[in-house]
Amino acid sequence: MRVWVDITDASAVVFFAPLVWRLEDAGHTVTLTARRFAGADLVLRRYGLSGVLTTKHRGGNLGTRVVGLANRTAQLLSSASSGRFDVAAGSHANDFVLAAWTLAIPQLTFLDDDRLGHGNLVNVHLVDEVAVPEAVPDHDLTALGAPLSKIFRYPGFKEEYYLHDARPDSAALTRLGVDRRHVVGVVRPEPEPLGEAALADLVRGLAGRRNVTIVVVARNREQRERFLALQAPGLIVPDGPVDGSGLLAAADFVIGHCGTMTREAAALGTPAYTVSRDVHRPVDAALLADGRLKRVSRPEDIRLRKKETRTVATDPRDPMLFVNRIIELGSHPSRRARLGRLIQDASAEQTPPLV
Repeated sequence: MRVWVDITDASAVVFFAPLVWRLEDAGHTVTLTARRFAGADLVLRRYGLSGVLTTKHRGGNLGTRVVGLANRTAQLLSSASSGRFDVAAGSHANDFVLAAWTLAIPQLTFLDDDRLGHGNLVNVHLVDEVAVPEAVPDHDLTALGAPLSKIFRYPGFKEEYYLHDARPDSAALTRLGVDRRHVVGVVRPEPEPLGEAALADLVRGLAGRRNVTIVVVARNREQRERFLALQAPGLIVPDGPVDGSGLLAAADFVIGHCGTMTREAAALGTPAYTVSRDVHRPVDAALLADGRLKRVSRPEDIRLRKKETRTVATDPRDPMLFVNRIIELGSHPSRRARLGRLIQDASAEQTPPLV
């Protein structure tokens, strides 16, 4: 089977890589297209994958975005028109959806619960199947016009699936100069300075305690400098990229706003805390409800103790679930192709016979 996978950003590489490897191991041919955005091309190389790179993401006003949509759709059509693909898979990319629909390729799109909105209208109307976590309520999808018949709900959340193969590096803390005997916390701030105050207070209170080390994974150099200015004795703010999964698995707790890193910690079995007061994302709300994510507002809310073991995924979700779904989808004509045949058959029935 010939499979087309479209990559929109770096996070999509992390998610789709285990699927691509399994598809190829099963003998299927996988072609990747990737948008030049958010370091996707760099992460592709890091994962040993290659793809056809297309135009950069276009922000700005509506007109600019429309031009960007048209340009990338045309690029994808040009690249894929000779591929004769059996099935396509992507995430949150209207240009990819339009291209696959035009070519009548059955397609599966993965939608994140924190990015559901009017930008997904094209996705849910044109694709053959929409994959979302079970925690996403029906209303969030039907409000976009997605019929429940095309919704594929999967248990858990996507971080559990792409961490299935994770083999965290036991030396992740040692390379940062962390004393392994200390209780180690990892802190992940939001990109904007506005949300740093609550985390800064926690870091100051925790990093000043005996036998506690706090590692702040800053998003940029300016944020790194702001946390270093706290001058707490047990504070480490790495300069540059870190081994994320290794660090989270080795840590004794993780604090952040609701998002990828706290979900990854929960998936790896590391106690995860959030400073967010209002949690609107369905998956994060579900994690709060079952105790895998907890709210924190002061240092005393955190149990400062060593984990019994260095963790990997506590309840691993096998990515083969998605691989099998993609293969199954590719074994049937697309919705567009079926609709075209129905119209053609109806037209033939109405055409009077030649005498």
